[in-house]
Amino acid sequence: MFSLDLSGKTGLVFGVANHRSLAWSIARALHEAGARLGFTYAGERLKDKVLSLTEPLAGSFTIPCDVTRDEDVAEAFRQTRERFGHLDYLVHSIAFANKEDLEGAFLDTSRSGFHVAMDVSAYSLVRLAKEAVPLMEGHRGAMVALTYNASQRVVPSYNVMGSAKAALEHSVRQLAFELGPRGIRVNAISAGPVNTLSARGVAGFTGMLQSAREKAPLKRDIEPEEVGKAALFLLSDMSSGVTGEILYVDAGYNIMGT
Repeated sequence: MFSLDLSGKTGLVFGVANHRSLAWSIARALHEAGARLGFTYAGERLKDKVLSLTEPLAGSFTIPCDVTRDEDVAEAFRQTRERFGHLDYLVHSIAFANKEDLEGAFLDTSRSGFHVAMDVSAYSLVRLAKEAVPLMEGHRGAMVALTYNASQRVVPSYNVMGSAKAALEHSVRQLAFELGPRGIRVNAISAGPVNTLSARGVAGFTGMLQSAREKAPLKRDIEPEEVGKAALFLLSDMSSGVTGEILYVDAGYNIMGT
């Protein structure tokens, strides 16, 4: 039998920026089910906003972590081991590309811009997973990443982030294959457009929201809480037989041909 009582379970959440973050919606769902959580934030600019959300959560801790710095990543998992002893869940909700690479032509993407988008948005999952595995073995751990349909389709102005999301989705499948024998599952959620801090950095985002609303079978935007509930499913024993999958939470938009 399965249970949504996550008492005694622990998770580490990467990617909370403010109360609109999909990572925060996932964290709330896990916390409300009883899990204890660790959080990271990327830089002093986000510190106060993240701490205002996470400090009221009993049993949680919050530390800075730049996922492009191996020493920061190692420290995040060292503190996780020190505070929790083990890790059940890893949430990867990290994406970044230079502003100029989300405004112009994809053809003009610089070598350095491509590298940054791939490093932060895709390779980081591999690096975090490597640190998480020793804390998860023996606990049937689960990881979930956040992706977007631009990995499979052309979304104007999404540019190099589409390439990064495609790489992220392959990483999910490859990690699921390699970590399955250790009892660790890896999945991703492909969410429809949501008005988050990172989404507002994409040129024409308002038009993307409207188009998705008009074309999706449910004829509406998705809510962040719906992503949180989907992640709770993928991380909990309710999905114990699911790994390597991309779960669409987009009001059905992805099934449409026009």
